[in-house]
Amino acid sequence: MRYFIHLSYNGTNFCGWQIQPNEPSVQETIEKALFYILKEKINITGCGRTDTGVHALSYYAHFDFKEMTNEELEKLTYRLNAFFSYDIRIISIKKVKDDAHARFDAISRTYKYYIATQKQPFNNDFTYYLPRPLNIEKMNLACKKLLAYTDFTSFSKLHTQVNNNNCTINFASWEKKGDLLVFTINANRFLRNMVRSIVGTMIEVGLEKINVEEFCKIIEEKDRASAGVSVAAKALFLFDVVYEKGIFLDF
Repeated sequence: MRYFIHLSYNGTNFCGWQIQPNEPSVQETIEKALFYILKEKINITGCGRTDTGVHALSYYAHFDFKEMTNEELEKLTYRLNAFFSYDIRIISIKKVKDDAHARFDAISRTYKYYIATQKQPFNNDFTYYLPRPLNIEKMNLACKKLLAYTDFTSFSKLHTQVNNNNCTINFASWEKKGDLLVFTINANRFLRNMVRSIVGTMIEVGLEKINVEEFCKIIEEKDRASAGVSVAAKALFLFDVVYEKGIFLDF
């Protein structure tokens, strides 16, 4: 039987989602907990990889195990949460179709990035402090331009094992919320380091170091060296992952 784990995690103390040698990962932490509780080696597959220090408010992974009742799944959820520190929370475990895939069946993913325009004594670990004034209007013009492109090689980490760098961006926008600037972006998929590179380049637009036309040229050059710096991971959150409702058996 196949199951989807819905979880959230604080990525501060992890090297990311995916298992890495000699470094703590979210995937390894969950697999160890499942082995301890279920007394069987369980391999889990995530909906994507998040980099070191990146957080997830909503993340999905799948695993296979013998059929369990809803009551047993609730008990497993409780035991997993008791096993973990406050870094990881299991929201639910649901039965899905046998061929459901956490990564390939995801229709869209949404990320949010948080820039603090004032010091955040109680939120510093989850925001990127940038006290310089930004032209949000121009940054939102650059957001609209993103939707016209599909090849985002300029914003991708070099030497990654992917077939192509094509993504369909459905939405991108900057919004001011008090002392925070929040960047929201939704797409069918994301490349490694893509959101942080886009944010770094848009900051240059907001600081008026480059204009919107130059921003477009950076995308068209398909050269990572042309884009801005990759901003801090601590302010990036995987906010939502969407699936067709039909893959969940008990929806």
